[in-house]
Amino acid sequence: MEIRILRYFLTVAREENITRAAAVLHITQPTLSRQLIQLEEELNTQLLIRGKNKVTLTDAGMLLRRRAEEIIDLADKTEKEFLAADELIAGEIFVGAGEINAMHQLGEFMIDFHRRFPHIQYHLYSGNADDVKQKIDQGFLDIGLLTEPVDIEKYEFVRLKYKEAWGIIAPLNSEIAKKEYVTPEDIQKLPLLIGHRLIVQNELAHWMGLDISDLNIVATYDLIYNAAILVEKGLGYALCLDKIVYMSNQSLVRFVPLKPAYETGAVIVWKKHQVFSATATRFIQELYTYFHK
Repeated sequence: MEIRILRYFLTVAREENITRAAAVLHITQPTLSRQLIQLEEELNTQLLIRGKNKVTLTDAGMLLRRRAEEIIDLADKTEKEFLAADELIAGEIFVGAGEINAMHQLGEFMIDFHRRFPHIQYHLYSGNADDVKQKIDQGFLDIGLLTEPVDIEKYEFVRLKYKEAWGIIAPLNSEIAKKEYVTPEDIQKLPLLIGHRLIVQNELAHWMGLDISDLNIVATYDLIYNAAILVEKGLGYALCLDKIVYMSNQSLVRFVPLKPAYETGAVIVWKKHQVFSATATRFIQELYTYFHK
């Protein structure tokens, strides 16, 4: 498959019309149709359902769209890295992170680095640890900021000194919200929203002296913002880190810490034996030194 043909396919998927897509691409409609047919023959599957005025993607077409977007993003990123290779310290740095307070520490370093090298541009991706690691493995991210516990065996890393405190987000009008802290006994009785990473679920259950199956989990979440809305609406109580949901005097939820306290660390990781751009290499070298002071 050629990158050029994948770009053609994505344009058709976006425009939902071969004639319009051909106009956008500045090629003739018969030429575009022929390229699409050849792509289907190459993959031995139908990618498009051709209607009178509209084309729609088959299941295979939707899969190819997802993969084509990843391939083209990576190709564009690679091209930009080579074009920027002749510059001293300039170009793009791709950073992934969960919604955690340790981002304040990483952010301070990023600001200092950008102040000294103003021709760099950051691209931020938010996701849980598994999502960020996957993006690193695929080459879409240079580094990732991850909440522990997390498997980092195949990564280089620097561990931050910062500790993240866990607790419960509770509806403001609930009895739990009136408490100074919540205990494992309190939590066992509650309908819970919990992060969907199994390693975190098991660690929290272990802290409570329970098996994960003993908990009443009504929902799992990826990032906390939408989960906090469901707490506000009364679905349950979210186990999460402190200070990652903004709460004003008008907030309808309240954070209550765990007792005994449960804290986790954070690590910054990057892929072992990875060949980085000159800019990303300098960034990682200085990052490592910065957090080992």
